[in-house]
Amino acid sequence: MKENIMPAIRLTLFCAVFFSGVYTLSILGIAQMAPNQGKGEIVTVNGKNHHINVAQKFTENKYFWSRPSAVDYNAAGSGGSNKGPNNPDYLAEVEARIDTFLLKNPMVKRSEVPSELVTASGSGLDPNLSVQGAKVQVKRIAQSRKISETKVLEVIHKNTEKPFLGLLGTEKVNVLRLNIALDNLK
Repeated sequence: MKENIMPAIRLTLFCAVFFSGVYTLSILGIAQMAPNQGKGEIVTVNGKNHHINVAQKFTENKYFWSRPSAVDYNAAGSGGSNKGPNNPDYLAEVEARIDTFLLKNPMVKRSEVPSELVTASGSGLDPNLSVQGAKVQVKRIAQSRKISETKVLEVIHKNTEKPFLGLLGTEKVNVLRLNIALDNLK
């Protein structure tokens, strides 16, 4: 037994030192070489800083809406709701979100509402939408801003991020970037 305990204790001590010290400091060092020292991309709008990589809450008709957030867009406490897909409270919440979306977007059929616009992501802070999630909101935004749908579609096209290396992931759009681009339209 003694021959098993001592190696286990040494391995535990080595892992504690390595993963709480060496590994952590090496990752921190690598992050220092990244843009903004690994703190994410920050954009300043009207004197206020916003993180591009954290979802923002938009509810006005003239803006693209983000995914719902289970944590009310609070980056200090990210997380999902932990309610299962058959939970009656969760289903009622999703149903209310669908009704609200359809009320504000009367030209959209219920079957055309992307699930991402009525369900929160696992972190509750997903800053991106699929291209389809953005396109389904075009008519509402164009009417609210009194601009053509073509202009809004151009904003989506210009802000669409392609998959990494053309292979990994899907096309997506960052909601904050879209809304900033809309506000900057002449």
